[in-house]
Amino acid sequence: MNCNDYSKIEQIAAKHNATILYGEEMKHHTTFRIGGPCDVMVNVNCAAVLVELLQECKNSGIKYYIVGKGSNILVSDEGLRGVVLHIGSDFSSVHVDGESIECDAGASLISVCQAALENSLQGLEFAYGIPGSVGGAVYMNAGAYGGEMKDVVLSCRYIDGDEIKEMPVYRMGLGYRKSIFADKNYCIVSVKIKLKKGDKKEIKNQMDTLMQKRKDKQPLEYPSAGSTFKRPEGDFAGRLIEVCGLKGTACGGAEVSTKHAGFVINKNNATCSDVLGVIEKVKQTVKKETGVELHCEVLHME
Repeated sequence: MNCNDYSKIEQIAAKHNATILYGEEMKHHTTFRIGGPCDVMVNVNCAAVLVELLQECKNSGIKYYIVGKGSNILVSDEGLRGVVLHIGSDFSSVHVDGESIECDAGASLISVCQAALENSLQGLEFAYGIPGSVGGAVYMNAGAYGGEMKDVVLSCRYIDGDEIKEMPVYRMGLGYRKSIFADKNYCIVSVKIKLKKGDKKEIKNQMDTLMQKRKDKQPLEYPSAGSTFKRPEGDFAGRLIEVCGLKGTACGGAEVSTKHAGFVINKNNATCSDVLGVIEKVKQTVKKETGVELHCEVLHME
């Protein structure tokens, strides 16, 4: 697509003083450290610019992608044709009010957890160490160590068409790695979290304990997108992969972690194709050996 096709996108970004980049390598915006250049990236800095950009993309038929911390995506080696709406540090305020925390969608989960700790608020300890944004975490109902976002979210503001609306948690359809937002094509702009007062020392101890568990069990020393596969009913993807003898299975620079079989890692300058090759090998082998069909938790963007 010719850059001139993005003239209105440029105008909207300029109107709101939002940074716009061309040919930005997506590997710099994903935890996998994989992905080719996008046509245009706009660093979203307010809800208003997001509303206008989404409307323009839809009206003009421009393909768009919404990306936060890039912790659950695998981007094509060829990059992305269209507009990447990057909801990151430019749209990441965190505000504490009593036992509630209201944050922009681009705020990192870690920063929200730190705000909770500083204000002696408990309930979000499970999320400490999850490398995503708040918006992405609600979109996927992220969870770990017995906790999920649905346990702490009170409401959110989201874009529906050209309007910003509010939705209470009971309408979000939050289940295992799913929500209503994907089905309805809604875009989350802010989230309100409800916690309760606790002992600051106990909260810190719990966060430190869970972070140490992550370090001990997960291959955090390598780029990845976290757990590669969804948990099959009544079992664990990592266990199935391990019993099939697939730890260390590699394709190019991608590999099934020898530390935790549920992680496909970027061990040595892996490409998107390398990762997809490992994923396909794992899915085929597990299906053949156990009869269980694994489904990817990681979203492939192309």
